[in-house]
Order: sequence, then structure tokens, then C-alpha cells
Amino acid sequence: MAVLEVLAVERVSVANEAEGVVRTKEAALQRLAALLAHGRSDVSEAEVLAALSEREKLQSTGVGGGVAVPHGSLDKLDRQLGALLVCPHPIPFDAIDGEPVSILFALVGPKRASAEHLKILARVSRLLRSETFRQKLVQAAHGSDAYSLIAVTEAAPA
Repeated sequence: MAVLEVLAVERVSVANEAEGVVRTKEAALQRLAALLAHGRSDVSEAEVLAALSEREKLQSTGVGGGVAVPHGSLDKLDRQLGALLVCPHPIPFDAIDGEPVSILFALVGPKRASAEHLKILARVSRLLRSETFRQKLVQAAHGSDAYSLIAVTEAAPA
């Protein structure tokens, strides 16, 4: 499953002056929850935030290399939803390598679809493995620029 199957341009944001600066882990999770709940009537921002925060309490989803992948599940959802937050100024996130985080890809989906959830997380991991790609992503000026970069990268032959 491709990342763009769960991600939409309106769920991608850059934490800058134009779109709103984010300085803390809590603020990043709040922004991601807002992005994920945007335009949905079946789930609220508070419910998404609770799912993401619950997972973070178990162990940080900061996977290293400036990347975090907050994720969770909600019975109310009928499909997987992704959101991307790019932080040009890295934020503390309790990542496994101790480094701050610049790229946060959040994923929420129905509890009954755990295999699909894991496949998407694996695809996100492959996409963000490239340091060159991560550097380009962090340089995006707007959410739409970051989305376009992902679209071009996913369309390129492996």
C-alpha cells in the first residue's frame, strides 16, 4: 500500500510561521491529531489525540534519524488515515537516538486492520530511510510542497 493512499494534501503541514510553529512533542501530537480529524465527522481531534498519546506513553515513536511515527487505532475509523508534520526547527521527542525530530508521520486506523496498519508503517519507514529525501522534506516551505515531494518520490521507480 502506497503512502499516498492514506495521505491527503490537507493532512500535511510544515511547522513554520506561515502554518504555525510547533516547539514541543505535545504540540506536535496536537497538530497531527487536528490534521487527522480534519473534515471528518466520524472521529474527533480529541479522540485521535488520545489514541496517539496512549501509544506514546508505552514508548516513544521517535525512531531515530530525526523521524517519529506516532500511530494508534480507533474502532470508529473505517480506513487508515495518515498525516505528516514537518518541523524545520527540530523538536525534542524522546527518540531512541536521543536526537530531536523534524519529520512526524502519524497513522491511525481501525483496530481490526492491524496488518494493513503495519504495511503502511513499513512503507513509511522505507520512504523516510533516505537521508537525502528527509533533507528535501525538511526544506519544504508548505505542506503542499512536502506532499508533492512524497508523490514524486513514490512515483519514481525503486
